[in-house]
Amino acid sequence: MPRLKQAGREAGNAYAEPIFNLLFGERDPVAEPGTATGTPGNWWTVFNIVPDAFKHTTEGFQFYRSPQRKLDPKLRELGQTRAGFAVGSQFVFSQHCKASRDAGLSEAQVAAIPHWAVADCFSAIERAVLAYTDALVLQHGRVPDGVFAVLKEHLSDEEILELTYVTATYMMHAVMSRALRLEYDDVEERVVEVPAPEAGSDDVMSMVDTKKDGAQ
Repeated sequence: MPRLKQAGREAGNAYAEPIFNLLFGERDPVAEPGTATGTPGNWWTVFNIVPDAFKHTTEGFQFYRSPQRKLDPKLRELGQTRAGFAVGSQFVFSQHCKASRDAGLSEAQVAAIPHWAVADCFSAIERAVLAYTDALVLQHGRVPDGVFAVLKEHLSDEEILELTYVTATYMMHAVMSRALRLEYDDVEERVVEVPAPEAGSDDVMSMVDTKKDGAQ
């Protein structure tokens, strides 16, 4: 379950109602979860506890999908999908693999997004977008001049701003999804201590100690 409460139709959010109808049909999204893409749909019901947040995030989706955008949707989806993978969000990565195909990326390209640096199925600008995404997400905006130079060679300033804004927004979505355990990111922490057998040493590295029988 998500870490926060959920709000469905009973919240009376008029803005959310048509979106709930689209995603869940006539069902109550909390009592009967599940969307056409297989997700529980609790991203929407958790955001609905703050109606302004629901509206704000939905308008963000409308922004990046607007026909007014100058950025090629394939480049946009490369940034979004790689951001989901780099943050470690199963939800964002999985959903945008699907969106990447819809935008025109090949199966080989979608499959190569996790290991793009050693893949040969991307063009120069696609590789630059993936490198830029890693700089935004993994280096928190520390972008090498060489990466930016390739972006400038292929994209207008307007396209670069759109790419930056959308990719950084999806980094936020991925982080929030993990933090709140939404959708496919509702998983237990994997990195935990695995107990040793009862007779095992408390200090697993004691075998490398140089002290023997009191000797230095």
